[in-house]
Amino acid sequence: MTDSNTLLVTSTEEGIGKTAITLALAKAAQEAGKEVGYMKPKGTRLQSAVGKTRDEDPMLARELLGLDAEVHEMEPIVYSPTFVQEAIRGREDADELRGRVVDNFQAISEGKDLMVVEGSDRLETGSIVDLTDADIAEALDARVLLVCGYATVGDADEVLAAARSLGDRLAGVLFNGVTDAAMDELTDDVLPFLEGRGVPVFGSLPRVQELAGITVEDLARSLGADVLTNEASTDVHVERFTVGAMGGNSALDQFRRTRDAVMVTGGDRSEVQTAALEASGIKALLLTGGLRPASAVLGRAEDENVPILLVQSDTRTTIDRVEDVLRSGRTRDQGTVERMQTLLDDGVDVTSLLQLEE
Repeated sequence: MTDSNTLLVTSTEEGIGKTAITLALAKAAQEAGKEVGYMKPKGTRLQSAVGKTRDEDPMLARELLGLDAEVHEMEPIVYSPTFVQEAIRGREDADELRGRVVDNFQAISEGKDLMVVEGSDRLETGSIVDLTDADIAEALDARVLLVCGYATVGDADEVLAAARSLGDRLAGVLFNGVTDAAMDELTDDVLPFLEGRGVPVFGSLPRVQELAGITVEDLARSLGADVLTNEASTDVHVERFTVGAMGGNSALDQFRRTRDAVMVTGGDRSEVQTAALEASGIKALLLTGGLRPASAVLGRAEDENVPILLVQSDTRTTIDRVEDVLRSGRTRDQGTVERMQTLLDDGVDVTSLLQLEE
């Protein structure tokens, strides 16, 4: 096994910032003068069922970290729905897969001071082939950083259970995206509780809007939507969606109770579209069925600086796709990683986390 210091970053849920944290830590190590390698054994952010379009994260890592390794080396297993189906039918060999991961890791880690390994969005992913993140940490002799969200005190159950499943390999927990309202309870009650149970905590990072949602531009790109408004900015962030399925007045009441949302409705629902434009929490309109809105709605949207997107799919299909995009989090890019680096520098002892001391 390699002499490299190896850190595997895993998480308890999707869209919690694991990729940004992983790459920000790798960048920090590089800036400290270390030779750094990256690997994501199971590619899960796929754009097609058979995995022909590879996970975007290793491609971004290769670009940001200036790595020579090929994407297929950094991502030896494409964990697509087709792969899962074949594994369940007994057509994937768990030992062969584990060997593939270890062999690629050893090749990539040669000459590296630190290997950063990005895990899956959930700890149970990989169970069908005995390659959960806990299994991979064991195979690669890695320490594990567990990235968690926090909203209510009940979340301590999930964190404690996850920590126990990782056992002695757990280096510690990092909470990310914590709102101001939840931060005091987390700091005063939950962190002492976890540390009293032997679970180290590296820190708690605050919720930052530009990291919490995705831009309307990213949403349009992910959905293949046409942007109908020329003047309205698509740089605005959305974190959730609401469906315009009722009459104008009822819809307005609903829309006023949400914030940072995209409203999804049929392109022929002018009264719902107009109501959405009156609610400050609606940041964009996503119209379905390939039906363009009335010119009056378009004009009003331009005036209010609310972008309107148009897709050909029906409302039900569109809702499912929007849900997937929002759940997986914003498109990763250099700006995201740099912003996360700043948060980590402010809130975490990165030197200790990465064991950078000579």
